Amino acid sequence: MTDDNQLPPIRVAAVALIRDRRLLMVTARARDVHYMPGGKIDPGETAIEAAVREAREEIGVELDPAEVTPLFTVSTQAHGEPQGRQVEMQVFAATTPDAPRASSEIDALHWVTSADSHRCPPAGAETLRRLVEAGLID
Repeated sequence: MTDDNQLPPIRVAAVALIRDRRLLMVTARARDVHYMPGGKIDPGETAIEAAVREAREEIGVELDPAEVTPLFTVSTQAHGEPQGRQVEMQVFAATTPDAPRASSEIDALHWVTSADSHRCPPAGAETLRRLVEAGLID
């Protein structure tokens, strides 16, 4: 049940690129936390389309939409938003032979493990926990 004054959740798509049991995360411009490559789902866009677009824009890799696989959805408090504002982050597994590179939106790339969860907003920390639970990362 929703309250009339409650803001709608922020719908985002994120890409889980995993190599050597580490997850690729980024530090966006003017941010102090690690995020997964991804972003808001635009009107008329599917979550997979958003994940593919954001991977291209943020980390310079081309993903084949047919090979982008849903993993899970994380629903939690949105980082930097008023208390109660939720983010619904659809996480997709993807692979690419391309070497990810930081775009102009991104300050740095980080290959992380669960030991880095303290550097993540709530949705990122929950994603790390679930990926460890699934045996995909350390």
